[in-house]
Parts: sequence; structure tokens; C-alpha cells
Amino acid sequence: MSGPKALSLMPYIAVRDGAAAIDFYTRAFGAVEKYRLEDPADGRIGHAEISLGSSTLMLSDEYPDFGALAPESLGGSPVKLHLYVEDVDTVFAGAIKAGGVELRPVKDQFFGDRSGMLQDPFGHTWFLASLKEEVSPEEMQKRWAEGLAG
Repeated sequence: MSGPKALSLMPYIAVRDGAAAIDFYTRAFGAVEKYRLEDPADGRIGHAEISLGSSTLMLSDEYPDFGALAPESLGGSPVKLHLYVEDVDTVFAGAIKAGGVELRPVKDQFFGDRSGMLQDPFGHTWFLASLKEEVSPEEMQKRWAEGLAG
């Protein structure tokens, strides 16, 4: 096992059932479990890491005494996770089949992605996207302004 490279961002989420979350992310997004540390007293996951492509997502079960609370305990989460995949339509459909809930259907976006949004069974919101077109920031601004104007 090697450590993170300098200046790496790795999201860390808390869930109510870490083992089930790892299973969902594996089935829905093709994640690969690196390892997990289980609490011998109650089986909760104190820490786990999964790979999503070249990225790492860290997670744990809830541990309120450490401030690790799942979205259900907090009334939701303002944080969204964004995952680029090769084929957004296929991965999105698989995530819904695995238990995700569609919040926004997959469609072509003004900024060059084809993307959709779903909520996983643990209360976390995910944008899934595939790049369709390279769009400059200036062109994005123009398209966004045109879209807002109606």
C-alpha cells in the first residue's frame, strides 16, 4: 500500500451502513475496495478506502463521537460528488438498477458534458458525466447566459 501523492484531494464520507455502501459503489460505479478497518466490538467500518478510477473515496460508518454523521442524521448533505465515466448512460442506468434514485436524467449539457444526477441509498448525491465536447470558459459563459435568458 502506498500513501497519497502530494496535493491529492480525497473525499471522506460517512454512511449508516459502510459494508452496504462499499457493495453499492462496487456494483453501481465499478469501485474497487482497497481495504477496510472494522470495529471488533460491533463490526462498524471505522475507515475504508475504495478506488474509483484514479481517485480514492474514503468512508466510514457513523461515529457521532468523532463527528462522523451520515446525511440522514444531518437532514441531508450540501456536498455533491462528481464522477467522470466513459459511458454515462450505461453507468447511470446501472447505478439506478443497483438502488440509486434519479434526481436529474442524463442529458447533454451546455458546458460539454453529458450528465445526470442521482442519490445513492445512503443519502449522498452524485453527478455522473462523460465529456462530449471541449468547451472554452468563454463559450460556456455565452451558452449559460443564453440559457438563462430563455
